[in-house]
Amino acid sequence: MIPKSVRLMLVASLVPAALFAQSTKELNINQAIELGIANSKNLKLSQNKIDRAIAQLEVVKDNVLPTANANFMYNHAEIPTHTFSLGEGATTLNLPRRADAFVGTAAVQELVYGGGKLKYAKESTKLLADVARLDADKSKEEITYAVINTYYNLYKIEQSKKVVAQNLESIAAQIKQAQRFFEQGIVTKNDVLRFQLQQANVTLTQMDIESNRKVINYNLDILLGLPEDTEVKITDPGVNTKAGSSLSEYVGLAMENRQELKQLDVQNKVAGYNIKTIRANTLPTVGVGANLYYINPSGSFIPPVNQYLLPVTVGATVSWNIGSLWTNRNKVSEAKIQQSEITIQKDILSDQVKTDINKNFQNYQVAMNKIQVLETSIAQATENDKLLASKYKNNVASVTDRIDAETLLYQAKINLEIAKADAGLAYYTLLKSTGKITQ
Repeated sequence: MIPKSVRLMLVASLVPAALFAQSTKELNINQAIELGIANSKNLKLSQNKIDRAIAQLEVVKDNVLPTANANFMYNHAEIPTHTFSLGEGATTLNLPRRADAFVGTAAVQELVYGGGKLKYAKESTKLLADVARLDADKSKEEITYAVINTYYNLYKIEQSKKVVAQNLESIAAQIKQAQRFFEQGIVTKNDVLRFQLQQANVTLTQMDIESNRKVINYNLDILLGLPEDTEVKITDPGVNTKAGSSLSEYVGLAMENRQELKQLDVQNKVAGYNIKTIRANTLPTVGVGANLYYINPSGSFIPPVNQYLLPVTVGATVSWNIGSLWTNRNKVSEAKIQQSEITIQKDILSDQVKTDINKNFQNYQVAMNKIQVLETSIAQATENDKLLASKYKNNVASVTDRIDAETLLYQAKINLEIAKADAGLAYYTLLKSTGKITQ
């Protein structure tokens, strides 16, 4: 049986670890994307726009339904004059002092044919709902790219931090060696001071890197909807490649997937329905309806038998605004011009997409080539560092040469890690320009 005091000590020792675990979250890039999409406020707003478009479609559908109305009226009249005569020798009527009447009507109207305007309105509203969905897809792509961009920036900072830490370890070893050489009289005190100065400079760099890491980590917390004090532990996102993909293939993907191009296609269809709706104004409309009248002049809410009227009428109405045959032509011409503008906008946007794809494709190719060049430079810098280290030990090279060689090596390592991250981000940028970042 463990004593109570020991149990309390164990619990107390576990509390800080538990708190630390709550503020740390390890995520790979796909998990970060899913989290960013799930918690995006912009996507929630886009969903509201879709819901509103669907609600508008339901309203348009309701316009197809028949209309009906009913009303009931009570009328009371006071009659000060009790006699009424049409002239001398004519019959004189005796009028009552007051009169009451109940009058009610009920009507049902149905538009049988309206030139197709209701149908066109319904189809147009459906297309506007599609535009809202495409806008939501575009927002999703933007959120995904924002998460990827921030994730890679945090990865670059983390990798730079690791390389700088390695550099500091190496400098610390150099300082020990220089002090040992100084004690043996091989080098001067200046050599030790130069290594210590290098250590101070690299430490300042480390402080700047840590500050930038905190800023980017905070931004990623906000983007993913995490508590603002969460430390995000990332994994290597890698350098994504798509073997065999050419510039023309990426352009083809963009022509198929770019949401802006799809939206213009839908808007072109909406413009087509708008032209049909305007033309429908020149056609006649046909409607049918039924009316029920209740007339009760007896003054009683429930009249005696045979003292009220209950006529029912059924009719059809055909109306035609003939003047629209010549007043509607300019409206159709205006609508056609608007549709033509949409076609031109798509052509302009298509050219912009092509240039965007080409720029991102070339940037990706350069980024991949940089990796190869930097890998070669690291091999050269490593050999040079070993050579200068040997020369310095043998008191052939100066401390400045030794520090420069080591600085070049670790700078090359940092540049390589940044280049790998830039290549991965360049690939996602290329995919984003095709309109489908998660291919």
